[in-house]
Amino acid sequence: MTADELKRIISEGESIYVEFKKSERDITKDVYETVCSFLNRYGGHIIFGVNDSGTIIGVEREAVQKMKSNFVTSVNNSVTLYPPVYLTLEEFDIEDKIVLYCYVPEGSQVYRCRGKILDRNNDSDINITDNQDTVYELYSRKHNTYFVNRILPGLGLECLNIELIRRARKKAVARVANHPWSEMNEEEILRSAGLILTDMQAQQEGLTLAAILLFGKDTTIMSALPQYKTDAIFRVDNIDRYDDRDVIITNLIDSYDRLLEFGRKHLNDSFAIEGMQNISVRDRILREIISNLLAHRDFSSAYPAKFIIEKTRIYTENANKAHGYGNLDINSFQPYPKNPPISKIFREMGLAEELGSGMRNTYKYTKIYSGGQPVFTEGDVFKIQIPVTKVTSDVQSDVQSDVQSDVQSDVQSKSEISKIIIALIKENPKITRKKMAEAASVSEKTIERHIKMMKNVVYVGSGRSGHWELLEENSK
Repeated sequence: MTADELKRIISEGESIYVEFKKSERDITKDVYETVCSFLNRYGGHIIFGVNDSGTIIGVEREAVQKMKSNFVTSVNNSVTLYPPVYLTLEEFDIEDKIVLYCYVPEGSQVYRCRGKILDRNNDSDINITDNQDTVYELYSRKHNTYFVNRILPGLGLECLNIELIRRARKKAVARVANHPWSEMNEEEILRSAGLILTDMQAQQEGLTLAAILLFGKDTTIMSALPQYKTDAIFRVDNIDRYDDRDVIITNLIDSYDRLLEFGRKHLNDSFAIEGMQNISVRDRILREIISNLLAHRDFSSAYPAKFIIEKTRIYTENANKAHGYGNLDINSFQPYPKNPPISKIFREMGLAEELGSGMRNTYKYTKIYSGGQPVFTEGDVFKIQIPVTKVTSDVQSDVQSDVQSDVQSDVQSKSEISKIIIALIKENPKITRKKMAEAASVSEKTIERHIKMMKNVVYVGSGRSGHWELLEENSK
């Protein structure tokens, strides 16, 4: 989540996915009711320091740490929320005001807040505890909708690749400071993500199919789901068969990496400036369509997932539990969660974003990449088509890589980095060198070296209490 994305969410107002909380000093009790209703429905965004009309009023700065601490403590307290969840608040500086933000994923179980079962309806949290039919529907939805929540009680942690879990933790902690996973062992991470559940009928606890798909050893995956396969095909010259192919039957995390490398191998790249960063448009498109292909497929179907590159298009196909049929309209489509536990791990690792953002991002980056528009088709097989203007080949890959390096070097020239530093300081005088480095796509040492050479940049004060200043005569 970035400040710009958060501002966009605020501008769209409250909805079934978005809740504003005026809270300026304290976390009010109704916040946990909203957490509960989001967990029981589709997940959503809770934003503190914003009133019901969408006006940013801010959280008092001296209350931020206390609110963060109280929130984490309460959502982990089974008296407040059952079962407990691991959620944290992120801090953003918007319009010179502090805003706190929490993304609540869809839960894999039925949740209660202080004994009450709540569900989300439009922009309201509804107490459905005494409505037997609605509660039954909720339990049925949680139990039946997600095939990947099927419990495999005979399988233990020895069936998983523990290094993959550690890799997921490392990526999550690198993205979010003080991420809850940083203090958890591998089993605690699995439990927090709903990957270890209890079969109420058999009264047995075990790993879920989602856990096996994400972190399982290859032999375990094949035993649990023998039909599982993802097919990557490059078909440009040999149209009847293929020019290159990768049949992938490994865990979803390594599958993501292999599909990404397959796409990079056969697709030309282009770069664009987004904010203060130079980004790979090709990689942004691949990130969205690959995460969709892997995280949202119907694993109960024997239909193999497909990632195909042809001369004029990229397209993907995966088995799907349809919520409608036909091409989706970006202005009116309603996203539905397909495999929440898998999506949660992908989001925490930075492989995907919140529900619904992938389609918008794909439209945005496809227009930059080829000037065309993607097509999303809902049905028993979900399809995405991305128009392309030119593909590369193995022979061209090394040349293309060199060209990209040259482009990157040009963009990160001395004068360009200096301009980026000045623009970032103007926007936020308390910005850290680390944040500057991330924005400029260079190392922190490079930023430090440039600042030493810049006569118009000074740091006033010391430590976190200080700030940057630009000397007026040279800062223009």
